Amino acid sequence: KASSDLMSKRGALNSLMGTQEEECPFCQIVNHQTDTEILLSDDQLICFRDTTPGATHHYLVIPRRHIPSCRNLQKDHVALVEQMVEMGRSILEKNKVLEDIRMGFHLPPFTSVPHLHLHVLAPASKMVLKSQLRYGPQSHWFISVS
Repeated sequence: KASSDLMSKRGALNSLMGTQEEECPFCQIVNHQTDTEILLSDDQLICFRDTTPGATHHYLVIPRRHIPSCRNLQKDHVALVEQMVEMGRSILEKNKVLEDIRMGFHLPPFTSVPHLHLHVLAPASKMVLKSQLRYGPQSHWFISVS
């Protein structure tokens, strides 16, 4: 009885997780279910423009694999985050932006989409007040990659 209850709970959890990924807007982008323009991609990551930009250059870099947020990152994700930063720098370099850059993650519950995404913003010093509050160094819910 206990074994079948455990299997039932696992099945319900797996079903719930599958539903979350199917409904995740970023998983839909990864799976080409939207018309979002992909600016850069590789076997692990995708980069596209933020739909509500907080800076002249505002891009999102996401992993293809669903990771709910930066709170779910473990030590074995360090290389993934480094690759995300590198892709963020690549899109900025492609657009001839080499300085005044801000990159980071929102902490839950202040995430707009429950899929890990790195915000890549520039020029950081020219962001309007609203963007400074959301992505700036004084924000308590936005952490830089460093």
